[in-house]
Amino acid sequence: MKTILKKEDGSSFLLMALGMMLTLAVLGLVVDGGHLYMTKSHLQKTANAAALSGAQELPNSSEKVNQVVGEILDHHGEADSLLFSDMEGETLLHVGIGREVPVFFSTLFGVESVPVQAEAKAGLHAMTAGVGTVPLGMDESMELIYGDTYTLKVDAGDSETGNFGILALEGPGAKSYGESLKYGFDEELEVGDVINTQTGNIAGATREGVNFRISNCPYPDGDYQQRDCSRIMLIPVYKPLSSSGGQVKSVEITGFAYFYLASPMDAKDDSISGIFIKRVGAGESVGDAPLDRGAYTIKLTR
Repeated sequence: MKTILKKEDGSSFLLMALGMMLTLAVLGLVVDGGHLYMTKSHLQKTANAAALSGAQELPNSSEKVNQVVGEILDHHGEADSLLFSDMEGETLLHVGIGREVPVFFSTLFGVESVPVQAEAKAGLHAMTAGVGTVPLGMDESMELIYGDTYTLKVDAGDSETGNFGILALEGPGAKSYGESLKYGFDEELEVGDVINTQTGNIAGATREGVNFRISNCPYPDGDYQQRDCSRIMLIPVYKPLSSSGGQVKSVEITGFAYFYLASPMDAKDDSISGIFIKRVGAGESVGDAPLDRGAYTIKLTR
């Protein structure tokens, strides 16, 4: 009987030991799994941020894209985690990051670290709604060559190819027009919106607004890659709807474009000189835009 009891005691100790080992194993999986999950989540957020920020520079240069991606990774403490940063065409950026993540309890089973990776893609989409537009419109029939200098005449109600049409975003009056030209219209405009054209004498307000924008940009002439330069204007692109007496009276917005002001206007000027550029800005892209004129927003894609 004593022998049997001793054998039962040994079995209990053995079961207790196995139970403790099983408990430790489960605890280790929970701790290591949670650590790996948190790291994966951090890497995914970092990859998303790098792709979104880097994609803003796709219209500029690959060097600028890579610079911004590196800055974002460094800001998130992942400067050495970049696996690849690939530009797929001119409208998509694919970023991958990863690293070996050390584990704790799993080392008892010979596992020192686990590789964790994350990827993100961000693409450019033609803008369908914009914020901060100016009351200068461009006829959709006008052909654009990005980077070329344009000298576009400004006349109230004029919308012929090669000219800016003046839009009454805040109602009639040179003062409302001038304020919108200086600071941008503070309400969102969308593709499909119908806008009346501006009438009256707007020459002085145009010169004042253009020169105000140029004087408030701190960057050298021709540097249109800076995102906070006031020389860059968001322009509605439109198709004429109604006209009277040879002048267009109302238009429908079909897209958006960015225009960089090249030089100030003097008292004799009735034209604005600048270049159309491709750029990412504040706005939305809902569905497929009917017209791509170089104004984009960014979305993550899978």
